[in-house]
Amino acid sequence: MIEIKGVNKSFSSNHVLKDVSFKFESGKTNLIIGASGSGKTTLIKCMVGLHQQDSGTISFDGRDFIELDKKEQRILRQDIGMLFQGGALFDYLTVKQNISFGLDMFTTMSQKDKDDRIAFCLNRVNLSNANDLYPSEISGGMIKRVAIARAIALKPRYLFCDEPNSGLDPQTAIIIDNLIQEITQEYNITTVVNTHDMNSVMEIGDNIAFISEGQLAWSGDKKSIMSSDCQVLNDFVFASQLFKKLKQ
Repeated sequence: MIEIKGVNKSFSSNHVLKDVSFKFESGKTNLIIGASGSGKTTLIKCMVGLHQQDSGTISFDGRDFIELDKKEQRILRQDIGMLFQGGALFDYLTVKQNISFGLDMFTTMSQKDKDDRIAFCLNRVNLSNANDLYPSEISGGMIKRVAIARAIALKPRYLFCDEPNSGLDPQTAIIIDNLIQEITQEYNITTVVNTHDMNSVMEIGDNIAFISEGQLAWSGDKKSIMSSDCQVLNDFVFASQLFKKLKQ
């Protein structure tokens, strides 16, 4: 579980996050949703250590990141997997080499153990025969699946996904959503997904934080979101004609 309490973050005079508190639960897909500029990306960056909050706490299973020494912070970072918006694969490395990157950097595993782990991760995302392909030789959906395989290679306890369905067609997006949810439940990972895709919300929204103008405006799950009386949330959710029809 990741728990944030009273998190504030400003950039000069711009108060981006305003006293945000929320619990991201283990074994569930925890979604952060909100309009562009709402503060959700800043929140994610604070959680993974790219920004330091001005006040408040961010705890990983009771460990406050800021209070840890450098060695402890390094150990905690190894427990974090990251799925970047565009996949962020290294173009000059094969699929196998991309997945091996973190294993090479952070472990002392033998080559055989690395190969076994890579094979397991690729099999888990249904890409067993893609070892020697380069990113330019595979589709956008396959790139996202390779990125997921790389993110879970180090057996993370926490998985962060930044707009995982960006640029994907609806059918492929559903495959990625389901894969993220399956892995989360299978390995009891605390998964945090930053998204504005309402299809993802309705597919895998186990635990949802809605951020509006830097504040936590609503929280709940995919079932309760359709009957919320939070007007700013309704304006966001039912912006499309499709979800307006679902509301009726």
